[in-house]
Amino acid sequence: MDVDAEFEHYVADSFARLCRTGFLLCGDWQRAEDAAQETLFKMHRSWGRIARHEGLDAYARQTLVRTLIDEWRRPWRRRENVAEVLPEASATPIDATSQIDDRDQLVRAVAQLAPRQRACVVLRFYLDTSVSDTATALGCSEGNVKRLTSDGLAALRAALETTEGSLT
Repeated sequence: MDVDAEFEHYVADSFARLCRTGFLLCGDWQRAEDAAQETLFKMHRSWGRIARHEGLDAYARQTLVRTLIDEWRRPWRRRENVAEVLPEASATPIDATSQIDDRDQLVRAVAQLAPRQRACVVLRFYLDTSVSDTATALGCSEGNVKRLTSDGLAALRAALETTEGSLT
């Protein structure tokens, strides 16, 4: 299989997964898709070097997280107002089951977290990465990952308790 075919195969296998991860990190499908495309663009530039190594998915996750963090640091991004209500998560019809309601509440609560807390929670619990891999992806110490994860989980608990209290 030639290099271009290998890369095309990798893109076909990983794009949707990168978009879902990006959505959980930033809370916006368009930004998630842009970040996934940027991640794959960056990977394509060095594909000959990185394709030989194991851990392509870890490399992609790290690149995605760093791409989103770079975007969060841009000055124009800081002036943006965060919307109180999130847009629909998908174009598929939503079934009115409690499982979907629970998922929606969780996605909204995760979207309220600070970007680095959100990144830690998503990487640690959605993608099941280790503390050291999360620290590598975020470019910080393991202790910082533990603190951000703890703070993020506490904020999630508080947001979900508030949501439950307002529903009953």
